[in-house]
Amino acid sequence: MSLKEQIQKDMKAALLSGNRFEGEVLRNLKAAILNEEVSSNKRDVGLEDTKIEKLIAREVKKRKESISLYTQNGRDDLADEEKSEVDILSKYLPTPISEKELVDISKRIISDLGADNMQQMGKVISAVKSKVGISADGATVARIVKELLSN
Repeated sequence: MSLKEQIQKDMKAALLSGNRFEGEVLRNLKAAILNEEVSSNKRDVGLEDTKIEKLIAREVKKRKESISLYTQNGRDDLADEEKSEVDILSKYLPTPISEKELVDISKRIISDLGADNMQQMGKVISAVKSKVGISADGATVARIVKELLSN
């Protein structure tokens, strides 16, 4: 079953069980997937699961930014709602990679590329991101690579 089909199935189950909040979150996710399909001329064939995962990761990132803004402005009620949406959307993402694993992968890539200075940081970050995909946050990858290259 494709990721898109799983989201559709889960949306129907949530709505039928009376969980309107989860149903609406998944309905909005389906709309975002449809918009992406239309904008990339893939409406007939649909998006691959990896593209859908990237889209979900983008949606989660947007909500995390909103949580930060709402919290800063004392709107904990809105922040809690965004956190609930993040929890629902995160179920469809691959398991995040641990920071220790990320450090090990980064060290291996730095060694393979022979990178030994900050000028090669972009090349190393790119290689690490292509290796781990969306299971690691780009900012975390950049921070770890910077720490490793600056030592």
